[in-house]
Amino acid sequence: MTTLDLWPIGNRQVSALVDAQGRMVWACVPRVDGDPMFSALLGGDEPQTGFWSIELEGGTSVEQSYVRNTPILVSRHSDAAGNAIEVIDFCPYFKRLDRTYRPVAFTRIVRPLVGSPRIRVRLRPTCGWGGDCSRVTGGSNHLRYRLNTLTVRLTTNAPVGMVAEERPFRLEQPLHFFLGPDESFAAEVDEAIETMLSKTREEWTGWVRGLAIPLEWQDVVIRAAITLKLCQHEETGAIVAALTTSIPEHANSQRNWDYRYCWIRDAYYTVQALNRLGALDVLEGYLVYLRNIVDEARGGHIQPLYGVLGEASLPETTAQALPGYRGMGPVRVGNQAYEQVQHDAYGQIVLCNVQAFFDQRLFRMAGREDFEALERVGERAWQNYDQPDAGLWELRTRQSVHTYSSAMCWAACDRLANAAMALDLPERAQFWQERADHIRAHIEQAAWRPETKRLSATFSGDDLDASVLQLLDLRFLSPDDPRFLQTLEAVEAGLRRGSFMLRYASEDDFGLPETAFNFCTFWLIEALHFTGRGEEARALFEEMIARRTPAGLLSEDIDPVTGELWGNYPQTYSLVGLINCAGLLSKPWSAIR
Repeated sequence: MTTLDLWPIGNRQVSALVDAQGRMVWACVPRVDGDPMFSALLGGDEPQTGFWSIELEGGTSVEQSYVRNTPILVSRHSDAAGNAIEVIDFCPYFKRLDRTYRPVAFTRIVRPLVGSPRIRVRLRPTCGWGGDCSRVTGGSNHLRYRLNTLTVRLTTNAPVGMVAEERPFRLEQPLHFFLGPDESFAAEVDEAIETMLSKTREEWTGWVRGLAIPLEWQDVVIRAAITLKLCQHEETGAIVAALTTSIPEHANSQRNWDYRYCWIRDAYYTVQALNRLGALDVLEGYLVYLRNIVDEARGGHIQPLYGVLGEASLPETTAQALPGYRGMGPVRVGNQAYEQVQHDAYGQIVLCNVQAFFDQRLFRMAGREDFEALERVGERAWQNYDQPDAGLWELRTRQSVHTYSSAMCWAACDRLANAAMALDLPERAQFWQERADHIRAHIEQAAWRPETKRLSATFSGDDLDASVLQLLDLRFLSPDDPRFLQTLEAVEAGLRRGSFMLRYASEDDFGLPETAFNFCTFWLIEALHFTGRGEEARALFEEMIARRTPAGLLSEDIDPVTGELWGNYPQTYSLVGLINCAGLLSKPWSAIR
């Protein structure tokens, strides 16, 4: 049965997911939001195409792990007779000629380890979202495949005829496979790929070496950080919410969404978490992306999400040829949420940018022109803080004035005041602080329910929603504020299911939600920590760590009864939660001195 036991590899241009049998079952080209060359993940229970497998004949077990501090995957295959092979999967990623080498390419190395192993290579790409893709031509050391408008070439020192006809053969020496651009391979394929492996390993381990990680749970934080970096498209700086589309939030739910785009909200949380680790390169890349988005908006509406190249239009369609994860379609391409109104985006844009007015480590600090551009974003926040929107959970059939969205608009004005002070603009600082104070007073009055003694998620009702816990992270409320403590008590009583938290427990466009939202559980952990319930917070965090896949990652949702993971994978929100909570709960480094 298909599961989310998947291991991401990538190079910030393309990525692939490798399953527990060592097969590449998901990979889109030429970018993360492109057509899946490998689509077996969404091909039903026993897909016959859309994968790339390297199988040990008679194999009985596969053990997998990453090369330390990298996204380079090693899969060891064994059989009952004691034969064993090793498959190394990675996407080349390193500096070359003062530029980053990150081709649209997937690389595999197969090495004999024990005995006389026999292997079979099956390379079955798909075209046009699950359609057949035939091999175009072959040569003495390559095969070519036409993928709609893109042609890829497999260059290898393996016997090409055996690969083309999927015949088993004895593995007597290391074999190398480079599936990439349709161009001649200028060097010896084995030497070139071994060099790529070495340089890619150096690139990733060097990046990890610069992270400011906590003392405890270092492996958890490092793996989450590497994967978040994989979710950034290096060319533009866009950060996608996940590497997949249409993994349902729970069985047969129809809650199948395409997350291979850049949500302003998700990206904000991602750079916030990586900033805490000192990964400024991700922030700097994303700020370039944001500046382009703000320029295009020209002081007008900011969408909740955009394409990785900044595309504003992401029309939602369905891929009819793919039955979906475990046959649970539909498979959606695009996301209609780009048409929604979500006012929290204004705050998230300012929150991401404000660090650039203070942080002298950045290559490009923000100046007066940047501030003036952000003021236009702040003006939109001011105009819309008390207006209805779809909210952060992107409800498709109704709108309300959401407390979370309004608080984000407050944060936009509040942080603009801070930026103005950094630029020595006291009049502008006062202007934005007065607006922030006005919004704060309005939220405190409109969201508070004296009858139930809690903050409502909307101004019009008395709605329980985990998002109100974020008022703590935004510094809108302090952890000892009685209003926050009473709201936490109510949210926990109404939305907590054992060790997990629902987003909300009321019906939405698709009925009652059945799974917990992992990021909300991390919000609960943070709230418990800050309100003096530290031991309970640590216990819940350890529970969440135990729920990770063997790759050390999390998807969007979890079944609170069975513990099974659901939703798109790997999900940036969930990885952010791992990083943030590890940093909060860890013992200090001084504890070992």
